[in-house]
Amino acid sequence: MDQLIEINSLEEYEKAIQTKSIILFTASWCPDCMFVKPFIGNVVKKYPNFTFYSINRDHFIDLCQDLDILGIPSFVSYENGQETGRFVSKLRKTQEEIETFIQSIK
Repeated sequence: MDQLIEINSLEEYEKAIQTKSIILFTASWCPDCMFVKPFIGNVVKKYPNFTFYSINRDHFIDLCQDLDILGIPSFVSYENGQETGRFVSKLRKTQEEIETFIQSIK
């Protein structure tokens, strides 16, 4: 997941959501999160109009609760501080499902 910019503070999160961004909520212990690792770089390259970030859910439990991120991996898109889309569940996500989500963002 080296292609994603890791968010390490609430200030970094607030700054990230001002851009046209997609945030992956993840955790190192989550096998379904690790499932996306081999192909997420291809997704990032395919959609250069977004900046991709990752948040370790375990470090931001309160934020995830506030955002109703109850399952991981989950993707939430933002622009100008507003949520523009979400693909949130505890289920494994394929590259095709992630790309369909990205294409659905207005």
